[in-house]
Amino acid sequence: GSIPHGYRWSALCDGDDVVAGATLRLREAPREEIDGRLGAVRERRRNALPAEPNAGSVFRNPPGDHAGRLLEACGLKGLRVGGAEVSQRHANVVVNAGGATAADVRGVMARMREAVRGRFGVELVPEVEDLARFVTNRNGAGSVESGR
Repeated sequence: GSIPHGYRWSALCDGDDVVAGATLRLREAPREEIDGRLGAVRERRRNALPAEPNAGSVFRNPPGDHAGRLLEACGLKGLRVGGAEVSQRHANVVVNAGGATAADVRGVMARMREAVRGRFGVELVPEVEDLARFVTNRNGAGSVESGR
């Protein structure tokens, strides 16, 4: 059956399940329509996101404001932890400036949150999902770390 969903949300977000497969119901469309829609999406993303490897926006927009505006007002563009850097183009995007690890990204995100909390009293909520609580043991079997 269908799962309740919306923009950047689905009922799957409310649990700890990991989706390992899905079945999609698609509708046919003329090739020109498909190419046009894909081209528009590519162009919008190309204009919105930095060229360096990134995962898009890292924080949700707080009610009535924009995370990028708050982060830029804190002067965070170019802030770097290891290989992870706040984009010079968009302050709500962390780019891989070279050899970034997940720990680097977590570190720069923590500094971003602290800066906005300190200056504006706003608690930024991550847009990206940190799956660090899921680990794989040497046999390849998944487990969940406790305490996270």
